[in-house]
Formats: sequence, structure tokens, C-alpha cells
Amino acid sequence: QVQLVESGGGLVQTGGSLRLSCTASGIIFGIVTTGWYRQTPGKQRELVAEVTSGGKTNSANSLKGRFTISRDNAKNTVYLQMSSLEPEDTAVYYCNAKGRWAGGPLLDFWGQGTQVTVSS
Repeated sequence: QVQLVESGGGLVQTGGSLRLSCTASGIIFGIVTTGWYRQTPGKQRELVAEVTSGGKTNSANSLKGRFTISRDNAKNTVYLQMSSLEPEDTAVYYCNAKGRWAGGPLLDFWGQGTQVTVSS
């Protein structure tokens, strides 16, 4: 099992910045990708950005240039730096880890979510 603990959400004004953190614990050696998704009421959860265990990143095209994902392997932590925030970025942000253990299927783990609210 993998546990993901998020922090860093909150209320910010338009144009402001926030940094989200996601720290993984448990059987983390099998994790292949860690990322951030976001969800607003009535909409599907969408990928924001993800980073592989090898450091390769992938992010939503619409967010490139404003959102940056990074990782600190020594701390088992992935960060999402968000800048130039807009009211449309208001959502619950979820940390996600995908991993495979003992040759089994790819498994998904989710954090509890952290609210980001951008005021206009």
C-alpha cells in the first residue's frame, strides 16, 4: 500500500501562486509515476501534471508555462508549483501515484485532496 499526504492548498487571489506538496509513504519502491489531478463539481477529474520515477514530466497543454511539477526523491515528495493562478484553476487537487509490484497490474493510489480557491 501507498499513502499520499497532500498539503499547500488554500485561498489565493488571481495572479497569485501556490505550491502543493505530496509526500508518499509505504511501499513506495514500486511507484512509477506520481502526479496531480484536479476536479471541479460535475466534471471529471483531469490530469494536471505527472512525473515518472526517472524524472520525465508530462503536463496538460493548457497549463504549461504556469504549472510546474518537480520531485525530491530524498523526501519522497512531489511538488506542484502553480503561478499566475486564475479563478478557473479553482478545484480540489488530488495527488496520484501509479505503481506496479511483483509483476502485478498497474495500481492507482490517491491522496485525500486539497482545495485550491482562486478569488477574482
